[in-house]
Amino acid sequence: MTKDKLSSTKQVSTDNDLANDIAVTNLPEATSKAAINVGLSACLAGHEVRYNGGHTQSKLCLNHLSKHFSFKTFCPEVSAGFSTPRPAMRLIGDPDNPTLTYSNDDNSDLTAQLIAGFEDKLAGFSDFDGYILMRNSPSCGLERIKVYQDSGYPHDQRTSGLFAKALKERYPFMPIEEEGRLHDARLYENFVLRVYAYHNFRNEVLTEPSAHKLIQFHSSYKYLLMAHHQASYKSLGKMLAQTKNVPLDSLLSDYFNQFIAALSKPATKKNHTNTLMHISGYLKESVPSQARQDIAEVIKKYNEGIVPLITPLTLLKHYLQQYGSDYIRAQRYLEPYPESLGLANNL
Repeated sequence: MTKDKLSSTKQVSTDNDLANDIAVTNLPEATSKAAINVGLSACLAGHEVRYNGGHTQSKLCLNHLSKHFSFKTFCPEVSAGFSTPRPAMRLIGDPDNPTLTYSNDDNSDLTAQLIAGFEDKLAGFSDFDGYILMRNSPSCGLERIKVYQDSGYPHDQRTSGLFAKALKERYPFMPIEEEGRLHDARLYENFVLRVYAYHNFRNEVLTEPSAHKLIQFHSSYKYLLMAHHQASYKSLGKMLAQTKNVPLDSLLSDYFNQFIAALSKPATKKNHTNTLMHISGYLKESVPSQARQDIAEVIKKYNEGIVPLITPLTLLKHYLQQYGSDYIRAQRYLEPYPESLGLANNL
């Protein structure tokens, strides 16, 4: 990857100015783009940009997620002008304000050079729906990055890499994850779910912001919210019942802040079971008793860990397509991302 250049399989979309009126809320940019744009550490894409001249190509990203995401690759160290190969780097000093140095020379303060390499690139990420970072990197590591003391031992307190920290501060709602953590089925599913939710909010609400569009969006996500955080499911419903008394910019910001926070942790089996039972209630008047008992039995088997989540979901969708209302069939809980990803098979 060349210096000071954001590379991509597609052209990065230009910034959308539509959200400027509510910029103080830190909401994401509006988008009407169909593509799911996701940032990716360049080494994970197979670019030979690591300190040793190699890469850490991610088969998960390139062989699977690339079918659904348009990846935009970036390496802050190369963008800052550091050579490849180069000496390994590490963080030293105060964990709250660490200094980047070469591992073999603590007097080589590289902090300003690295920051200069990415600070004017951050605005170009406004069209991203998520970001996947390389773990254990003093620039890109999302968390648990060691900061070394003068003694040579790391502090107990860990931190984020300098680029990862700046990315989180610039885009506080954006789904950001380390590639290594995506090999956990629950964390993987949760990240993908949040990427699609983030994209859908930008596309369906922020392109032409209104309380009506926000209510429509919330309506489609009600049962996902129930599965992830029942308190937020209730509080967000109450919030939208009072839209006439709240300025639109504050309403959008407060809603999205709580919405993303509610989805930020994987749903528990208990909450999934509760949500599945609630949805099955929409078939009470239209589906024969024996079929409803079969559905309840499959949900029970899921709760006991006998079958994966995809089994009761598939059964419910079968009956809802025939007997469900438009409202319940539109619930994104039933398909929060493309079924072909197969994520519910492992939950």
